[in-house]
Amino acid sequence: MNAGLHVIFGTGAIGLATFDALRRRGRTVRLVNRSGHAPVGADVEILAGDARDTSFTVDAARGAAVVYQALNPPYSQWSQQFPALQAGVLTAAETAGARLVSLENVYMYGRPAGRPLTEDRENNAHTRKGRLRAGMAEELLAAHRAGRVEITIGRASDYFGPRGGAQSNLGDRVFPAALKGRTATVLGNPDQPHTYTYLPDIGEGLAVLGEHPDAPGRIWHLPNDPDTRTTRQLVRIIYRQAGQDRPGLRVVPPLLLRTLGLVNPTVRELLEMQYQFEEPFIVDSSTITSTLGVTATPIEQALAETLRSYRLEQDRSADPDRRPPE
Repeated sequence: MNAGLHVIFGTGAIGLATFDALRRRGRTVRLVNRSGHAPVGADVEILAGDARDTSFTVDAARGAAVVYQALNPPYSQWSQQFPALQAGVLTAAETAGARLVSLENVYMYGRPAGRPLTEDRENNAHTRKGRLRAGMAEELLAAHRAGRVEITIGRASDYFGPRGGAQSNLGDRVFPAALKGRTATVLGNPDQPHTYTYLPDIGEGLAVLGEHPDAPGRIWHLPNDPDTRTTRQLVRIIYRQAGQDRPGLRVVPPLLLRTLGLVNPTVRELLEMQYQFEEPFIVDSSTITSTLGVTATPIEQALAETLRSYRLEQDRSADPDRRPPE
């Protein structure tokens, strides 16, 4: 157990899910982002700055026992920003003598080629973003092997859940549509099995990696429900839970995606990642369950909790005077 100061770099959906998991444990948490603002209580310390500035990150992590890297620059700016952001956080953890918990995705593995993705899978990325993430992961593991800083890495598949927003394939284009009985929109082939990782499970997994004595020096897949469904099956469950008899599902045609990519840099970056939906894409997380005891929320429960969060947000939007519970 590590009851000292926990510093989270990044207050997007994953940073806030990690914050929630740590607060449930009664930990003292400091948040770091560019704006100095986050949807948390007034008692939480939030620092504003650029994590590419190592003098800032060192100050921001001063006194930390654990540092969490949950930063995510704009998709179209990964190559320009991500390595420098990680370098800033790595320097901060090393200077503080803190454990560094880094959130990663599974791009570095490349195509599944008919096999579930496991932590011992070699890096075989065929995309620019996959090769970038492979190099960043190796930088962290090399720092651990050199004894510079204690490192542990948690990897998640495509996420969904409260605060998932427009970046999630099971996010703003699906849940609000289900609540209103309209047609949902998704990317990729909806009839291939695809692992989606629930945001609160990501936060819980990262919190465990920050404290468990056996976590450092390894890559861990954060918990996923082993009952992998297709995107279409998950959308049907969401509509059923929303009380809708006839789920509507629209798939963005690849040609339209390519056309949009000509003018939209974010969509352009999505194009090379569509291979993840061309065959079964299954991320095995049995190791973190069997070794560290972290289990995934059952998928139907996770979808119901996500739908509830969207319904509450919809209710607040309809009634501006309504405030979320403290």
